[in-house]
Amino acid sequence: MIVKLNNVKKHFPVERGFLKTAAGVVNAVDGVSLEIGRNEVFGLVGESGCGKTTLGKLILGILKPDSGSIEVAAKKVQVIFQDPQASLDPKMRVREIIGEGLVLSSPRSMVHGPQIVRKVEEMLDLVKLPKSALNKYPHQFSGGERQRIAIARAVITDPEFIVCDEPVSSLDVTVQLQILKLLKEIRNRLSITYLFISHDLRVIKFMSDRIAVMKDGRIVEQGPTQEIYSNPTNDYTKLLLDSIPSIS
Repeated sequence: MIVKLNNVKKHFPVERGFLKTAAGVVNAVDGVSLEIGRNEVFGLVGESGCGKTTLGKLILGILKPDSGSIEVAAKKVQVIFQDPQASLDPKMRVREIIGEGLVLSSPRSMVHGPQIVRKVEEMLDLVKLPKSALNKYPHQFSGGERQRIAIARAVITDPEFIVCDEPVSSLDVTVQLQILKLLKEIRNRLSITYLFISHDLRVIKFMSDRIAVMKDGRIVEQGPTQEIYSNPTNDYTKLLLDSIPSIS
């Protein structure tokens, strides 16, 4: 296993009024246990506000759990965010955006100018962007192209595990499919493990080997993707699946 969670909990206080008096807590993650195997895509699905992104942040170490344990066996971990426009520095050229991670993650003796440029060019080729993109800025690209840049930035450090947090939800449907196919291709080529977070069950079905369905901070059902979609046992999972007119 590359990731293992045991009874993980994360609560946030609710404050009200000018004096911000305590008014309760939100159980964002409420006793979650799951395992993610190496070189698999593990889908995490549920409605907005169910705790998916909080769980992703806990696994990444951005947040600390209130209780429970999180084990991440990967030496290198990366993240691909929902909104590429917000996650890319508008003042940096593409060559700097993609290369920055390599510079920060490698000892000075192991990287130098030509080596970084060569690696950045390899990443552009991997995400199917032309070398002419190197000297451009994020605003000069479409949403799908910006997400390709974000993917290149994540992959350049040779991560074993990537958290994909709603990586296509801000894109047009036709562009979504292109990015999903690219992520699949990269996963197969580089043997990367994904935690794929989405509220869209069609996206989760297309991408995932196994899935967990999350509601109100809890995992209500998990298992192999085809099994969950063809024979759900939890009423909430059935409700989610019934809300989609057609899943192909």
